[in-house]
Amino acid sequence: WGQMSFWGATVITNLLSALPYIGNTLVQWLWGGFSIDNATLTRFFTFHFLLPFLITGLTLIHLLFLHETGSSNPVGLSSDMDKIPFHPYFTYKDAFGFSVLIILLTLLALFLPNLLGDAENFIPANPLV
Repeated sequence: WGQMSFWGATVITNLLSALPYIGNTLVQWLWGGFSIDNATLTRFFTFHFLLPFLITGLTLIHLLFLHETGSSNPVGLSSDMDKIPFHPYFTYKDAFGFSVLIILLTLLALFLPNLLGDAENFIPANPLV
């Protein structure tokens, strides 16, 4: 919980206070109190952990619907003449690309964990600064 994280969370959550009637209540609910504290950190960590699973689930549902019913074409005519099945052609291609991406991100996280981090975030959070 460094300076950049603290002030980033402060600015982003305070944007919600601009909503009429429910803004301040919503900000206090997100914070878990009247200021950013450990409850806020726990909520944000939980959000950042669960969000990829939600996105993955929605992507799989999208693929299921898209490739079960097919997408619309601009002409409006349905033709089975020059269609390529999604599986195995695109499935293998997507699986290969996904595997390469996961391997590269894992190597980056294991061998260069601070490469993309901001130096300011190594300073402990201080709300008085």
